Amino acid sequence: MDTRNTSQIYDEVAKHYSAASQTTSVKYGETVAKSFGYTEEELANIPEGANLGLSCGNPLAITSLREGETVIDLGSGAGFDVFLAATRVGPTGRSIGIDFNDDMLARANSLKASRGFPDSQVSFIKGSITAIPLESDTADCIISNCVINLVPEAEKPLVFKEMHRVLKSGGRVAVSDILAKKPLPEKLRNDIAMYVGCIAGASEKQQYENWLKEAGFEHVLIQDTGADINVYLDTDEDGNRGGCCAPPGTVKKEEEKSSSCCAPKKTECAPAAAAAASSSCCKPAAETTSSCCKPVEKKESSCCKPAAKPEVEAEEKEDLNEWVGSYKIYAVKN
Repeated sequence: MDTRNTSQIYDEVAKHYSAASQTTSVKYGETVAKSFGYTEEELANIPEGANLGLSCGNPLAITSLREGETVIDLGSGAGFDVFLAATRVGPTGRSIGIDFNDDMLARANSLKASRGFPDSQVSFIKGSITAIPLESDTADCIISNCVINLVPEAEKPLVFKEMHRVLKSGGRVAVSDILAKKPLPEKLRNDIAMYVGCIAGASEKQQYENWLKEAGFEHVLIQDTGADINVYLDTDEDGNRGGCCAPPGTVKKEEEKSSSCCAPKKTECAPAAAAAASSSCCKPAAETTSSCCKPVEKKESSCCKPAAKPEVEAEEKEDLNEWVGSYKIYAVKN
């Protein structure tokens, strides 16, 4: 994103995730979460509305959290992983979410109140993950799920240094993030929709390894999980994969020419933009009786996906797995 300065990037990210905080599509979030390793049991143990479909992995699967521990989630959003972690550390432990977005924090705190979690067990704090507003040697474990890639590259080393500072000796990092498998083309790097969707800001594996080691971490493990990144693009809001937003090559030519939610170029599948306009790529034209995804009576919903991950022009959709992957990252502070 070298064509935009740091403040512009943060502004775009803030706008996008404020819109995402209003998402109400439970089924979409469930499909995304399951594709990245969350179980039915885990999804049943969180407040409804905490899972917004913003995950790219399950960091809790590699944390080995224990009763009484303190865990911090960097970029906690609506509290999905914070609530799951709270059930593992129990009433004697602490599960703390850090997020800079007021709308996400408001949603998380509302869900916390609905479940009756005490402040001593669950808390959400406003702050930047490049300057974590907590004392040193606070946490036993730090998790993060598809957030570090949103930090401008020049500031990413600060995230790992802050992790090291806040962790206790012997503490561990368990992160899920999208990393680039190879250098991304300039056009992709400069696509702001793909940036806020966690694709264009992806760094490469070797960069993450270097930043972790430079921060002082040891026993660094970075591994591609093999999960399908295209789940963001081909899942509709009812949680179904395929259909009008299926992977490239699955849409018939005659359908490509029609006016639909997957209309040609210059029509962007951006729910945030749709909210501000009278029509969108996911709504049929006034004279149309139905959309490619569902009857017109449901047209107030986005047929492609909620305001979550990458909004890309349907005609230009590529296989995201060619460029990026879902990685699990683990390291220890000795």
